[in-house]
Amino acid sequence: MANEAILETVRETMLDVFDLDDLQISDKTTAKDVADWDSLSHIRLVVAIEKHYKIRFTTAEIESFDNVGAMVRCIAAKTAA
Repeated sequence: MANEAILETVRETMLDVFDLDDLQISDKTTAKDVADWDSLSHIRLVVAIEKHYKIRFTTAEIESFDNVGAMVRCIAAKTAA
């Protein structure tokens, strides 16, 4: 799956999880860039992404997500057929 499509799915998931009407994100977006992105919403986001893609992240992978791009690359690696 192309990273652009994954990024859009992550954006849509973030809109739902953070209860926002609109959100512009890029690979460089971090939790500091999104007002409602706190530790609890981060867990909700990770669970929603795992559920959507039917994947599981390891603790080490989650800890390595320093920006949205890192999450997108991990999703791409896990969903590559």
